[in-house]
Amino acid sequence: MRIRLARAAELPILEALARAIWPSTYATIISAAQIEFMLDWMYSTKTLLQQQEEGHEFYIIETAGIDSGFMALEWVKVEKSTKIKINKLYVLPSLHGQGAGRQLIDKAIERAKATNASQLYLQVNKANKAKDFYLRVGFQIDQEAVFDIGNGFVMDDYIMTRAL
Repeated sequence: MRIRLARAAELPILEALARAIWPSTYATIISAAQIEFMLDWMYSTKTLLQQQEEGHEFYIIETAGIDSGFMALEWVKVEKSTKIKINKLYVLPSLHGQGAGRQLIDKAIERAKATNASQLYLQVNKANKAKDFYLRVGFQIDQEAVFDIGNGFVMDDYIMTRAL
Protein backbone atom coordinates (compact mmCIF):
# COMPACT_ATOMS: atom_id res chain seq x y z
CA MET A 1 0.00 0.00 0.00
CA ARG A 2 1.16 3.49 -0.84
CA ILE A 3 -0.27 6.84 0.25
CA ARG A 4 0.18 9.97 -1.82
CA LEU A 5 -0.88 13.59 -1.45
CA ALA A 6 -3.58 14.23 -4.06
CA ARG A 7 -2.96 16.92 -6.64
CA ALA A 8 -5.84 19.09 -7.84
CA ALA A 9 -6.02 17.06 -11.06
CA GLU A 10 -6.60 13.92 -8.97
CA LEU A 11 -9.64 15.19 -7.06
CA PRO A 12 -12.04 13.46 -9.48
CA ILE A 13 -10.55 10.19 -8.16
CA LEU A 14 -11.85 11.08 -4.69
CA GLU A 15 -15.31 11.87 -6.05
CA ALA A 16 -15.38 8.54 -7.92
CA LEU A 17 -14.23 6.62 -4.84
CA ALA A 18 -16.88 8.32 -2.68
CA ARG A 19 -19.58 7.41 -5.20
CA ALA A 20 -18.33 3.80 -5.19
CA ILE A 21 -18.05 3.50 -1.40
CA TRP A 22 -20.95 5.51 0.02
CA PRO A 23 -23.89 3.38 -1.16
CA SER A 24 -22.60 0.24 0.56
CA THR A 25 -21.54 2.18 3.67
CA TYR A 26 -24.75 4.12 4.19
CA ALA A 27 -27.54 2.18 2.43
CA THR A 28 -28.91 0.83 5.72
CA ILE A 29 -28.26 4.05 7.68
CA ILE A 30 -29.65 6.92 5.58
CA SER A 31 -31.93 7.20 2.56
CA ALA A 32 -30.72 6.98 -1.03
CA ALA A 33 -31.88 10.59 -1.44
CA GLN A 34 -29.71 11.73 1.47
CA ILE A 35 -26.73 9.75 0.12
CA GLU A 36 -27.06 11.50 -3.24
CA PHE A 37 -27.56 14.91 -1.60
CA MET A 38 -24.45 14.50 0.55
CA LEU A 39 -22.31 13.17 -2.30
CA ASP A 40 -23.25 16.16 -4.45
CA TRP A 41 -22.72 18.57 -1.54
CA MET A 42 -19.47 17.27 -0.04
CA TYR A 43 -17.73 15.19 -2.72
CA SER A 44 -18.10 17.07 -5.98
CA THR A 45 -14.76 17.84 -7.56
CA LYS A 46 -15.65 21.56 -7.36
CA THR A 47 -16.21 21.33 -3.57
CA LEU A 48 -13.04 19.29 -3.07
CA LEU A 49 -11.01 21.81 -5.10
CA GLN A 50 -12.38 24.69 -3.02
CA GLN A 51 -11.42 22.83 0.18
CA GLN A 52 -7.95 22.10 -1.18
CA GLU A 53 -7.50 25.79 -2.00
CA GLU A 54 -8.49 26.56 1.64
CA GLY A 55 -5.65 24.35 2.88
CA HIS A 56 -7.23 20.92 3.28
CA GLU A 57 -4.95 18.03 2.40
CA PHE A 58 -6.26 15.02 0.52
CA TYR A 59 -4.49 11.68 0.53
CA ILE A 60 -5.14 8.71 -1.75
CA ILE A 61 -4.21 5.19 -0.72
CA GLU A 62 -3.22 2.85 -3.50
CA THR A 63 -3.31 -0.93 -3.14
CA ALA A 64 -1.79 -3.18 -5.80
CA GLY A 65 -1.73 -0.25 -8.22
CA ILE A 66 -5.41 0.63 -7.66
CA ASP A 67 -6.64 3.82 -5.97
CA SER A 68 -8.62 2.24 -3.14
CA GLY A 69 -9.40 4.91 -0.56
CA PHE A 70 -8.81 8.45 0.59
CA MET A 71 -8.63 10.81 3.53
CA ALA A 72 -9.08 14.57 3.96
CA LEU A 73 -7.41 16.60 6.69
CA GLU A 74 -8.35 20.09 7.86
CA TRP A 75 -6.39 22.22 10.33
CA VAL A 76 -8.70 23.94 12.82
CA LYS A 77 -7.55 26.65 15.25
CA VAL A 78 -9.14 26.24 18.68
CA GLU A 79 -8.15 28.92 21.19
CA LYS A 80 -4.34 28.68 21.39
CA SER A 81 -3.98 25.27 19.77
CA THR A 82 -4.48 23.64 16.40
CA LYS A 83 -6.41 20.43 15.91
CA ILE A 84 -6.69 18.31 12.81
CA LYS A 85 -10.12 17.21 11.69
CA ILE A 86 -10.27 14.07 9.62
CA ASN A 87 -13.08 15.22 7.36
CA LYS A 88 -13.22 12.17 5.16
CA LEU A 89 -11.77 8.68 5.44
CA TYR A 90 -13.08 5.96 3.17
CA VAL A 91 -11.68 2.68 1.87
CA LEU A 92 -13.24 0.33 -0.66
CA PRO A 93 -15.26 -2.31 1.23
CA SER A 94 -13.23 -5.12 -0.36
CA LEU A 95 -10.19 -3.82 1.54
CA HIS A 96 -11.77 -3.44 4.97
CA GLY A 97 -9.70 -5.21 7.60
CA GLN A 98 -6.53 -5.21 5.49
CA GLY A 99 -4.77 -2.23 7.08
CA ALA A 100 -5.60 0.58 4.64
CA GLY A 101 -7.64 2.56 7.16
CA ARG A 102 -4.96 2.16 9.81
CA GLN A 103 -2.31 3.43 7.38
CA LEU A 104 -4.44 6.50 6.66
CA ILE A 105 -4.83 7.14 10.41
CA ASP A 106 -1.05 6.77 10.79
CA LYS A 107 -0.62 9.39 8.04
CA ALA A 108 -2.99 11.74 9.92
CA ILE A 109 -0.94 11.24 13.10
CA GLU A 110 2.27 11.91 11.17
CA ARG A 111 0.85 15.15 9.72
CA ALA A 112 -0.46 16.22 13.14
CA LYS A 113 2.94 15.75 14.75
CA ALA A 114 4.73 17.49 11.86
CA THR A 115 2.46 20.53 12.22
CA ASN A 116 2.35 20.57 16.04
CA ALA A 117 -1.38 19.84 16.19
CA SER A 118 -2.63 18.92 19.64
CA GLN A 119 -5.37 16.47 18.71
CA LEU A 120 -7.13 14.58 15.93
CA TYR A 121 -10.91 14.54 15.75
CA LEU A 122 -13.63 13.37 13.41
CA GLN A 123 -17.36 12.91 13.05
CA VAL A 124 -18.87 9.52 12.35
CA ASN A 125 -22.50 8.54 11.93
CA LYS A 126 -23.66 6.81 15.11
CA ALA A 127 -24.77 3.75 13.13
CA ASN A 128 -21.62 3.51 10.99
CA LYS A 129 -19.53 0.45 11.90
CA ALA A 130 -16.41 2.57 11.26
CA LYS A 131 -16.98 3.86 14.81
CA ASP A 132 -15.63 0.54 16.10
CA PHE A 133 -12.54 0.89 13.91
CA TYR A 134 -11.89 4.37 15.29
CA LEU A 135 -12.19 3.07 18.85
CA ARG A 136 -9.63 0.35 18.03
CA VAL A 137 -7.11 2.90 16.73
CA GLY A 138 -7.26 5.10 19.80
CA PHE A 139 -10.18 7.47 19.33
CA GLN A 140 -12.81 7.96 22.00
CA ILE A 141 -16.34 9.28 21.79
CA ASP A 142 -16.26 12.86 23.03
CA GLN A 143 -19.84 13.92 22.31
CA GLU A 144 -22.97 13.31 20.30
CA ALA A 145 -24.23 15.89 17.84
CA VAL A 146 -27.03 16.28 15.33
CA PHE A 147 -26.37 18.63 12.42
CA ASP A 148 -29.12 19.98 10.16
CA ILE A 149 -27.60 19.86 6.67
CA GLY A 150 -30.58 21.14 4.72
CA ASN A 151 -33.21 19.59 2.44
CA GLY A 152 -34.80 17.98 5.50
CA PHE A 153 -31.68 15.88 6.23
CA VAL A 154 -29.55 15.63 9.36
CA MET A 155 -26.25 14.05 10.30
CA ASP A 156 -26.59 12.15 13.60
CA ASP A 157 -22.96 11.74 14.63
CA TYR A 158 -20.45 11.01 17.31
CA ILE A 159 -17.58 13.43 17.56
CA MET A 160 -14.52 11.34 18.35
CA THR A 161 -11.12 12.56 19.51
CA ARG A 162 -7.64 11.11 19.73
CA ALA A 163 -4.86 12.65 21.77
CA LEU A 164 -1.39 12.72 20.27
